[in-house]
Amino acid sequence: MALPLLPGNSFNRNVLSFDAYFDEEVPDKNQELYRIRHCKIYFYLEDDTIQVVEPQVKNSGIPQGTILRRHRVPLPPPNEDQFYTIDNFNLDTDIVFYGRRYRITDCDQFTKIFLRKMGVRLNPAQNRPDDPYTKERQKLIDSMTPLRPYERFDTLRQFLEHDGHVLRFYGIWDDTETMFGDAREMVLHYFLSNDTIEVKEVIPLNSGRDATPLFLNRQKLPKYAPVGLYQPGTITDRTVLNVFGGLVGNKGRYILDNCKTGAVHQEFYKDCDLRIGSTINVWGRRILLCDCDEFTKEYYRTRYGIQDFTPIPYKAPPPVKVERIVPPYNGFGSEADSLCACLRLLPKPPQKDFKKFMEKDRQGLESNILRFLAQFITTDPIDKDRKFIISYFLSDDTIQVFEPPQRNTGVIGGKFLERGKIKKPGQEIYKSELPEYYTAVDLYVGAKVCFHDHVFLLVDADEYAFNYMEKHANEFPMANINIILNKLKVIGEPRSREIKQIFAATDPQHTTVIDYDEFRNLMLNISDGKLSEHEIMTIGRYYSVRDENEMDVTYLLAVSQELLKKNNYENFAQLFAHLAYNDRDRCGLLASDKCRTVCKSFRLPIPDDLLRALLTACEGCKDQVNYKKFVDGLNWRLHPIPAFQTILIPLQYEDEWSGQPPTLPVKKIKYLPLIEDVFGINN
Repeated sequence: MALPLLPGNSFNRNVLSFDAYFDEEVPDKNQELYRIRHCKIYFYLEDDTIQVVEPQVKNSGIPQGTILRRHRVPLPPPNEDQFYTIDNFNLDTDIVFYGRRYRITDCDQFTKIFLRKMGVRLNPAQNRPDDPYTKERQKLIDSMTPLRPYERFDTLRQFLEHDGHVLRFYGIWDDTETMFGDAREMVLHYFLSNDTIEVKEVIPLNSGRDATPLFLNRQKLPKYAPVGLYQPGTITDRTVLNVFGGLVGNKGRYILDNCKTGAVHQEFYKDCDLRIGSTINVWGRRILLCDCDEFTKEYYRTRYGIQDFTPIPYKAPPPVKVERIVPPYNGFGSEADSLCACLRLLPKPPQKDFKKFMEKDRQGLESNILRFLAQFITTDPIDKDRKFIISYFLSDDTIQVFEPPQRNTGVIGGKFLERGKIKKPGQEIYKSELPEYYTAVDLYVGAKVCFHDHVFLLVDADEYAFNYMEKHANEFPMANINIILNKLKVIGEPRSREIKQIFAATDPQHTTVIDYDEFRNLMLNISDGKLSEHEIMTIGRYYSVRDENEMDVTYLLAVSQELLKKNNYENFAQLFAHLAYNDRDRCGLLASDKCRTVCKSFRLPIPDDLLRALLTACEGCKDQVNYKKFVDGLNWRLHPIPAFQTILIPLQYEDEWSGQPPTLPVKKIKYLPLIEDVFGINN
């Protein structure tokens, strides 16, 4: 006996299907003595279970469906202790389930292949016998001609196959023959689901026409426009005849007209009538189809075998673009404001670059202002010694000039030039184009600028300007060390050996370090004036020897304690407890961002910039802050810090720069790395 296969094996979800029938006696009817009922026998390979299902037959009057639910079926007596296996099934054989005999006639292809692989020799398939009563009844139905025939219009099949499929054609309606008429572009949509058509008009800009949603609503479009409009109900799918007319009172007797004698026939446009080059009559308006989309082309290739889809040119050539002539500037107002008055009927003020303003506006201690020290280029002994601070605002490209007051000069200091954009000299005043203004690239140490007939020489800049220009070296070529070194290499390559000897002669002690003044003079002699003062200063700053004077943590704590003392803040115990609560690892360290968030929640009266700088200075390894030392440093009651006199480096904001040399000037230059970077080691 074959054992059932375990679930989850290779035969999982594999089912053998057999076609079978069985005879059923009908003792209560004279029209039929027996009935043949067809069914399907399913054998599930995974557990040797069997299921018998009878397909539904329309108007049979017999409860059909599952005859035998799925389970293991025992063999007939005397072997009722055993169950059916795959060895009991073959074609043209009888099989008994609970006393009912089934005759197996055929099976599907998978079952045949499987049985052959299992070594079963299949018998030839047999034809399935027809039920005699069903056959006689079908003959009777076919011979009958009903008085009210049923006409079936199968529109569901077309809808299910072509729902969402739309043919799109591009056409033109030539209405130039009428008064004030012109050629109007149309888009025709043919819906394959129900053979309806809609037409949309492509309304160009400034055409003066109302923007209607549709030129023709979705409907079946007749090929020929009727003489008059039909009344509702005239065109129908079925024709009805009144048998008695008005003979029997007001009552009538109606039947369907098989011959459709009174039907009104009207032809409608189908998909076979639409072609590129054909003309469609849309209720008296003739539309020429000129082109179609890719889906429509593929549909006609597949359905009708059409391959030629050459479009017909129908669009008018674009009008010649008239060049806008802007009148020259007349001297009233600014050039940008006068230009806006020429671009719009209702003038608007010139728009500012808001994105640039948000990026380059002051943010904390980051001012985004470049300051340069300048002096007049003049022979006047009074103006020759005057100093000016030129401030360039990166947020809106404006320039302001301020003159610091100097004692015993006879000149009153203060604002020399109001903040605003400054035009470059030598430009035509009355012209149509906008003038060229000074930008940040035009300002560097050694540059000569002319502000309203006043010529300035930029002689120095503050530390923030140098740092900003070096940080954004791709925008400032005068501060780009790579460009400067390449330029110096081109200038000094022919006499590199001589240049090395000059540097060696300047350093007789062989310390590889020289003073900045000597370095500047050497660079001026080597470059023959081809390097600007700013480029020389950039090289000096890059190869300089600077003292490592970083911001003292003690000074930051002293400033913070002064602010806490002024605000009478003493809530240090709770601050430490909250920081310790956030320390999940109990290691005494927290991230800087977490410490800053906790301090903000306690509303420490310390500015955010100062708090960030203090936390950065207190960071140890892995950007962690020892919060106990941090809180102890802020506690001005238990751990006071001496007053500001003990601080060596005073805090100096860049807004207060008055043109004096920077706090940490460049004094010494390491020339040996410079020579190696420019000329190499072996030269």
